[in-house]
Amino acid sequence: MARLILDSGAVVALAGRDPLVRAYIERALNQAMLVVIPAVVIAETTRGGPQDAPVNQVIRAINEVAPVTEATARQAGRLLGRSSRRGMTVDALVAAAAISSRPAVVLTGDPKDMTELLEGQDQVRVHRI
Repeated sequence: MARLILDSGAVVALAGRDPLVRAYIERALNQAMLVVIPAVVIAETTRGGPQDAPVNQVIRAINEVAPVTEATARQAGRLLGRSSRRGMTVDALVAAAAISSRPAVVLTGDPKDMTELLEGQDQVRVHRI
């Protein structure tokens, strides 16, 4: 089953009730895609206070939280090793989660970095929010 992977930008946009992101999620669900948030995205989008409420609602509403396993972390490391940029660890972990979930679509606010990380992964598409 195909998966829709949400990066931090997508989660924040969904928490902010962005109509375009909500429509994208609805289309994905209508196509029987599982909506997934990699656990690392939760670390990037929550801070442990009441301001987390909209993000927590999104987290509760999605189908799956993908853990960061050793295999995922090693895949992310390989992706970073091929990349020309630094400081993309979270993006690389999201990309690695998408690779392990193929076929997958990554919904992101940063398509340039994600596309670079996922170069050559023909079963993973990147969509900009």
